[in-house]
Amino acid sequence: MSRVTLRTKLVAGIVALLTAVSIAIGVISVVALETFLVGRLDGQLVAATGRSEDAFGADQGRPGAQRGEPDEPGADDFVVLPGQREGTLAGLVDPAGVVSAAVLGERGTVVPLSAEQSARLLTSSLSELPSTVDLGAGFGNYRVVIRATSFAGDLIIGLPLKEVDETLLRLALLVLGVGVVGVIIAAAAGAGIVRLALRPLDRVADAASRVAEIPLDRGDVDLAVRVGEVDANPSTEVGKVGAAVNRMLDHVASALSARQASENKVRTFVADASHELRTPLAAIRGYSELTRRSGHDLPKDIVHAMARVESETVRMTALVEDLLLLARLDECNPLARDSVDLAGVIRDSIADATVADTTVTGPEHDWVLVEASTPIRVTGDATRLHQVVANLLANARQHTPPGTTVTVTSSVEGTDALVQVSDTGPGIDAELLPRIYQRFVRADGSRARPSGTTAPSASSGHSASSGRPASTGLGLSIVAGVIEAHGGTVGVRSKPGETVFWFRMPLAGLRKVAPPAAALRAAAPA
Repeated sequence: MSRVTLRTKLVAGIVALLTAVSIAIGVISVVALETFLVGRLDGQLVAATGRSEDAFGADQGRPGAQRGEPDEPGADDFVVLPGQREGTLAGLVDPAGVVSAAVLGERGTVVPLSAEQSARLLTSSLSELPSTVDLGAGFGNYRVVIRATSFAGDLIIGLPLKEVDETLLRLALLVLGVGVVGVIIAAAAGAGIVRLALRPLDRVADAASRVAEIPLDRGDVDLAVRVGEVDANPSTEVGKVGAAVNRMLDHVASALSARQASENKVRTFVADASHELRTPLAAIRGYSELTRRSGHDLPKDIVHAMARVESETVRMTALVEDLLLLARLDECNPLARDSVDLAGVIRDSIADATVADTTVTGPEHDWVLVEASTPIRVTGDATRLHQVVANLLANARQHTPPGTTVTVTSSVEGTDALVQVSDTGPGIDAELLPRIYQRFVRADGSRARPSGTTAPSASSGHSASSGRPASTGLGLSIVAGVIEAHGGTVGVRSKPGETVFWFRMPLAGLRKVAPPAAALRAAAPA
């Protein structure tokens, strides 16, 4: 997947297009000028050839013959003719195929060609039409023609391409320089134009980012962020995106409002129902106790039934109290904000857990306390924090087999107090860990006990020892809710033979704003 931004792609496209156009213009310009200059040189070559043929016609002979010089003209005679320009090449090919050639140098001097250079003329495919011949070092490229004469064999006439090549080179360098500067300027200007053109898209992305930072998973969400009208005009491409984002946010806001209204109804119902159930449950428990203690002789089955009614009433009362507490936490009812000795709370909770775990043969679990070397004081509700630690210890007691070692460790990490409750039980299934603090999450929702009680809560994932009361599945939910209300976080990590439930919260005087629920699933401490 490409990581290149749209801005970079647009600027790169502009630069690539401009570069291609500049190269095309430069090539066409150089080729056109070359065609023009070579054509003009070919015209001069035809004129020079004509002068040579006119000066040494069949009836004229060599001018030097009147002074007693040989009558046959040589290559030098064709070079020094009046009107011939500097650098003109003239050569003769005798019937034997021997070439003699010379070039007109500076100040009218004649420079004869070497045998190798003359041989190049002979090996080139010369014709009456101009063609290019490379004479090598010192002379370079020439435009050359060959004409048959009646007085001196084949006549070769050529003009240098040096000036044409220099002109084309200067033009190519000029086009290259102007093109590079133009591309650089266009890249800078294009980047500015693209940045300006994409500002509306940046504003749309900024609106989406602000929405992404709003916790939407719980609570009454005020989703007031929208893309501005100027960036939501459907007549533009970016406006179409902005309008679509606004429509999506409208739908999301409606869905969140409906969700919140539904949650409020459920919370109100749970709170009201829990509150109303406390009185009849207390009455049922009172009547069952009164019946058992009336002093009348009752059948054993009636005594057992009333004891079960009283026991289940106690369990149901605890469930109602838990539901009522969770409803209050969901409604963000404020907790007490006192200075609490967390280490003392932990010591009291372990003492209570040891007593609750004691049977006829003694405690079934080994309870170990590892305290911090410094006092740990936090700001919060002492009763609720005691309930948090008690729930974690009860979770370990109820869902691990006898003989398990449960270790409670308290420490200070930076500005936070960290409490860890670890056990040596069989561990928790990996698929349950992400949902461990949710309400009523169970490893097996079926009836697992002959007495009709439900299976162990998935909030532990451990195997329940026989005879233990069934979990309500709300203990860890209360832990998460209370710690969140104190501005802390909770977590769990587990493997066979080691399960660690932990929570951290700010020390006294360093309380933080309560994080969203998603933050409660942060990674466990190292």
